[in-house]
Amino acid sequence: MSDRTPAGQFLDAAIDLLRRVRDEEADSVAAAGTLIADTVADGGRLFAFGAGHSSLAAQDVVYRAGGLALMNLLTVPGVVGVDVMPATLGSALERVDGLASAVLESSPVRAGDALVIVSLSGRNALPVEMAVTARALGVKVIGVTSVAYATGTTSRHTSGTFLRDHCDVVLDSGIAVGDAELTLDGVPAPFAPASTVVTTALLQAVMATAAATLADRGIEPPLLRSGNVDGGHEWNRRILERYADRIFYRH
Repeated sequence: MSDRTPAGQFLDAAIDLLRRVRDEEADSVAAAGTLIADTVADGGRLFAFGAGHSSLAAQDVVYRAGGLALMNLLTVPGVVGVDVMPATLGSALERVDGLASAVLESSPVRAGDALVIVSLSGRNALPVEMAVTARALGVKVIGVTSVAYATGTTSRHTSGTFLRDHCDVVLDSGIAVGDAELTLDGVPAPFAPASTVVTTALLQAVMATAAATLADRGIEPPLLRSGNVDGGHEWNRRILERYADRIFYRH
């Protein structure tokens, strides 16, 4: 019997979205995972960026047990997370022209690297400019976004384009415009966002593909272990030392 409580409805909606991206984004996940594996094999570095709540999925693949040790978080002051005060400032900074270029110019990102950019709408100046500037530098860009926003909203970038227009690989989360899965009589606004669940799952699917692809090529994937299992810290110390020139979150 179906659970028609709000909790059950939300979980059903999230499961349906996960099934959808599993089936419809399989080729894109494979392409993104291969791109990540190619970058690792060729000596490149890996970076992930997201603004506001989109940063949650980016952070989930950085310094993560079971994840690739080479994934670094590309940070923009006041934009990563909701810890800036007031929180609304983070939303305002996403619309500032020139900010992404300034961040990339002062970052360790260089040609031959790969950058994952997470932006649900993909419409703000920051993610669009980040992708455009990164590709101009010779960086491969993987965009994780909802393509629906490109037809349901207008761009806030001067070019009139969206994140999806400036990526080597696009992963479509399939999230509806507004990012709210439920409505209820007596509740004036839709509620229960699922973008974090879906986007995080998509990126972990990409990381799994990358690890398996490297192994298929006879290359040991630079994976981290949990520090809460015996031998975990020792394992991680070896990995961090071996790839110290491509890891920036430890300095």
